[in-house]
Amino acid sequence: MSDVLSHARSAIERGSKSFALAARLFDAPTRDHAMLLYSWCRHTDDVIDGQILGQGRNDDTRPPLERLAEVERLTALALEGTPEGDPAYHALAQVVRETGMPHRYPLDLIHGFRIDMEERPFRTFDDTLAYCYHVAGCVGVMMAIVMGVSPSDRATLDRASDLGIAFQLNNIARDIIEDAMNSRRYIPDDWLESVGITPGNFAFPPQRRQLFRLLVRLVDQAELYEDSARFGTPKLRNRAAWAVLAAARIYGNIGRKLAAAGPEALDSRMHTTLPEKLQAVTLAATQTLTRHRRWSGPHDRSALWTMPE
Repeated sequence: MSDVLSHARSAIERGSKSFALAARLFDAPTRDHAMLLYSWCRHTDDVIDGQILGQGRNDDTRPPLERLAEVERLTALALEGTPEGDPAYHALAQVVRETGMPHRYPLDLIHGFRIDMEERPFRTFDDTLAYCYHVAGCVGVMMAIVMGVSPSDRATLDRASDLGIAFQLNNIARDIIEDAMNSRRYIPDDWLESVGITPGNFAFPPQRRQLFRLLVRLVDQAELYEDSARFGTPKLRNRAAWAVLAAARIYGNIGRKLAAAGPEALDSRMHTTLPEKLQAVTLAATQTLTRHRRWSGPHDRSALWTMPE
């Protein structure tokens, strides 16, 4: 195993138990590429947020824009095939070289970092969905390419984007209060106004019931995108489809648990247990065998947000 791949494997095993579990379902070449891609995504996110594997704080005291500039510069070098710096950039270069991944998708993710850093306003739900694409939907697209989908197969890539958007909507629902404590808000102004909440004080305890109504609304939207994503699985090989369907259920269950918990869901960070994850993997195996019958037919996604050409 190369040093770059070894570093990537370590990153996924320490950084995301859910992703690591789903990745085990891939064939070996796909799993290696998925780990390499994860390594770059995890590293750049940590640099931007000043964290270590998504947790705590690191000792990087540089201004945020300086950290973003570093990520942009080193990512550009990796995309050009001349990576420098952390092994994660060498991992990205290898993935791009071996899969033919268009450069726009890694750059779309970095644009998502800039949206966060510039604290752009979220006026409507379309603003929220565009953000979800840039921080997660484009990752779904990159994963689809890693799994063998042609970069020219726009219909299947749209379904992959839908799954990433579903994941992010559930993340937003789960982290409403935590994000508020970090001066971040992804629920749009018009949604807040619809339940009588002003953007400036939306996270205060007296408004938890109204916030929970919006949480459920986010979860409902995530379900729509999750359902749409399944219509892309007939284009995948069996093991890749199994991994995607397992991940969809694992992450979707977070949202479903939030909605079932009532307003108390806002008071703690929701997780899925290992038995729940294993159950999702088992159910996904059955879905994999029946996916061509269940999800090969027409399915209109015209009402869903679509990534730009």
